[in-house]
Amino acid sequence: MTGAGSPEDLQREAAKLRKINAALMSRVERSMDQQFNAFSLFETAIALDQQVRERTRQLRDALRSIETANKDLFRAKQQAEAASSLKSSVLVSVTHDLLQPLNAARLTLSTLADEVSSDRGTAMVGQVDHSLAMLEDLLRSLLEIAKLDAGALRPDVRPLLLSSLFEPLEREFAPIAAKRGLSLRICPCSIAVISDAMMLRRILQNLLANALRYTRRGGVVMGCRRGPGADRVRIQVYDTGPGIPGPQQEAIFLEFQRGQPSAEDQAGFGLGLSIVRRFANALDHEVRLTSRVGHGSTFKLALDRADPAAVLPDPHPAEHVDHDYGGLEGAKILLIENDLATADAMVSLLEKWGCDVVATASSKDALQRLSALGAVPETIIADLHLDGDESGLAAIRDIRQFFGRDVAAMIVTADYSEDAAREASQYGLEILTKPVRPAELRALLSFLLS
Repeated sequence: MTGAGSPEDLQREAAKLRKINAALMSRVERSMDQQFNAFSLFETAIALDQQVRERTRQLRDALRSIETANKDLFRAKQQAEAASSLKSSVLVSVTHDLLQPLNAARLTLSTLADEVSSDRGTAMVGQVDHSLAMLEDLLRSLLEIAKLDAGALRPDVRPLLLSSLFEPLEREFAPIAAKRGLSLRICPCSIAVISDAMMLRRILQNLLANALRYTRRGGVVMGCRRGPGADRVRIQVYDTGPGIPGPQQEAIFLEFQRGQPSAEDQAGFGLGLSIVRRFANALDHEVRLTSRVGHGSTFKLALDRADPAAVLPDPHPAEHVDHDYGGLEGAKILLIENDLATADAMVSLLEKWGCDVVATASSKDALQRLSALGAVPETIIADLHLDGDESGLAAIRDIRQFFGRDVAAMIVTADYSEDAAREASQYGLEILTKPVRPAELRALLSFLLS
């Protein structure tokens, strides 16, 4: 029999102790691994916290930089808007002042034309008149751009008949086309559209002038058709000019971008198509161009249709102008004009037509002169803006009250604003804008005196 201290018992005890020792060692090793992992996680957490702090600091600095940049941009925007407003107001003021001597020059030239007898003198007068006309066109274009930029020109959108624009434009441009040996066809159109009559007329004027300027042979056609869409109308101006290369087709709508004009015309100022684009954008009309070099160009203007029955009658139809310029001989005219050069030129022109003219600078001066003469004027021609903030409208009102009768009158002005036209209309007065065209002045005088 084996005893308690036999070798077999000792071996079994030793084996058990080895197992227990191995288990303990394994537990200790696992515990050590866990301690090391926890320490590693602790170190990682500290590193991440430092990274988060650094990134937060960087983000805070970036936000501060963005805020500073936004403030700088806002200040720059305010400065740009102020500069643009100043530019527009100065341009409007300067243009108004330039129109005064231009008006005097064109009136004087009209008088001079009848005094020149030689062919060479007549040609020189024609050249001067053409140069003044180009200057007038430039000033009008700059004024329109300035008023658009300043927000002073707002569309008066309403239903109108395209025929009310097409027919006068045909009369206006037919002699120009004939002089250049070109054909001009403006197709009759009875469609009504929604637009601003003045701005749409200016768009079509510029498109026709541009087409005739750059066409050397062939002609120009303007017409309208329905579409795109049932409620849309497309006006097209087609020419047989040189065409416009693809890369230049967008650039021509920018200011002061010009093509090569025809031999019979000088280059314009590159403002016509810029005004077309600006007016079209203001009216929400779409302008598109298709062109082939050597074959011609087509400008397309898309706008909304209107019901012809919704078109209001024109309070001042074109038929009121009497183009028989007779009946001016001996007419008693009161002129109220504070610009001396314009007054002198106007007096010379009116006296050439046989009128008896009294020129004054204010309503007070006019009443004193007329009282001394004991005469009642048959027609009053008054500038809108007189010295001392006096209005030509008020001067006409005072003179009418003094004589107790509704003396015929008109307003001439270099003020192209809507307010000026509205004020004159409220008084029931016709308005001519400077530079005054002698033919328009004479026609309106004939009408008022009749």
